[in-house]
Amino acid sequence: MATYTAVLAADTAVPAWHGAHRELPYLFAASATAAAAGMALLLAPARENAPARCAAVLAAATDAVATRAAERRLGMVAETYREGRAGRLLRCAEILIGGAAATVAIGGGRYRAAAVAGGVALLAGSACTRFGIFAAGIASAQDPAYTVVPQRAARELSPPD
Repeated sequence: MATYTAVLAADTAVPAWHGAHRELPYLFAASATAAAAGMALLLAPARENAPARCAAVLAAATDAVATRAAERRLGMVAETYREGRAGRLLRCAEILIGGAAATVAIGGGRYRAAAVAGGVALLAGSACTRFGIFAAGIASAQDPAYTVVPQRAARELSPPD
């Protein structure tokens, strides 16, 4: 279920979503894992949260790798992931998820406050990721350049019929 939304979004004509059709399921899975780890960190005692801490670190790493891979694949359309509302949200997500992973890896097993702070940051970062991807899609759909320019470039590269 965590990747279903990504698959549906990628199977549209929205340039920022369709262009990243290979990476979006991984990004959404990482985001869902970060949220699940965050909730577990909020609810579990610090001495019992090792699986959630591991999930948080893996989710942060996967999130970073999938985002970078999507931006490389998107070419000029990746601007929609870096600029405007989407850019702000995705930068916040990166800071929140990365910072939370570091916090819970270092002190989340010993200090309840670190686990709770990391859990809240993971939940917020996951939400920022989802809303950032949505905003990037809207921005790419509103600007015809993100549709026309890549199509022309692809047409010029393809062999004549």
